[in-house]
Amino acid sequence: MTGTGGARTLVHHPATPCSLRQVLGLHRRGGGDPTYRVDGAGRHWRGIRTPEGPATLALEPRAGGTEVRAAAWGPGADWVLGSVPDLLGASDDWSGFEPRHPVLADALRRHPHLRLGRTGLLLEALVPAVIEQKVTGQEAFAGFRMLVRRHGEPAPGPGPALDLWVQPTPERLRAVPSWGWLQMHVDPARSRVVVTAARVADTLERLVALAPEEAERRLRSIPGIGVWTSAEVRQRTFGDPDAVSFGDYHVAKDVGWALTGEPFDDEQMAAYLEPWRPQRGRVVALLAASRLHRPRHGARMAPRTHLPSRTTRP
Repeated sequence: MTGTGGARTLVHHPATPCSLRQVLGLHRRGGGDPTYRVDGAGRHWRGIRTPEGPATLALEPRAGGTEVRAAAWGPGADWVLGSVPDLLGASDDWSGFEPRHPVLADALRRHPHLRLGRTGLLLEALVPAVIEQKVTGQEAFAGFRMLVRRHGEPAPGPGPALDLWVQPTPERLRAVPSWGWLQMHVDPARSRVVVTAARVADTLERLVALAPEEAERRLRSIPGIGVWTSAEVRQRTFGDPDAVSFGDYHVAKDVGWALTGEPFDDEQMAAYLEPWRPQRGRVVALLAASRLHRPRHGARMAPRTHLPSRTTRP
């Protein structure tokens, strides 16, 4: 790592060509996510709260994705640069995965360099996942935007110029009043989960040192964190190849449609994916990378309007 103009820098050479859009897209919470930006030069910017403090991370692909230039600012700069290889999937190993289905074989042929990255940051993934529980994407993304802008902080270095932000600290999350959550379209059931998680944030972050299965068991001991939320966290924090978002409105239907021509429910998806255990999540990842989902028909579900505030921007 080197320092230039206040930034710490690193050049990463992935073992296989890396698509930043593909590997990082999972961490973007809607097009207006204030913690994520893509600039006109194709650089991906993230505002990240690390164990050593906030950081701004910029990733720029070079040479067809065979080189990634990383720059970081802020107290967490060294930590976040050290996380870059895992973030881009360096620890992900597809060698034991068998497609077992012509659709998956074709998807793997089209995306031979698909990798599952890991952040090593649990609360960063948990907070937006809880906000997304049982609501429309529009409502969830609006709530997350308001939470970050009202209670987070501008990302270090060039962050303010980019309007790039970092998620709130656990202390700040614990201090948000009940009426403040309602103004952000987050009902009491979800806000209680966020606040509870914030109270044990240090303990939760230590789960990243455990195997994903044990981390899931402990994570789900918190009331309000179920199968879906745990899977959403494990996908991002651990790059868990077996994490499947059971309970999602779309996933089971899309998997069934792509692989059999008929939508599944969760029970059918679980039975169908069993032969791929412990790499069931790779099936879903390949289908998503290939954009294989059932046709969307009809109007989108409307966001709820019975909460005290209908504001969609802070």
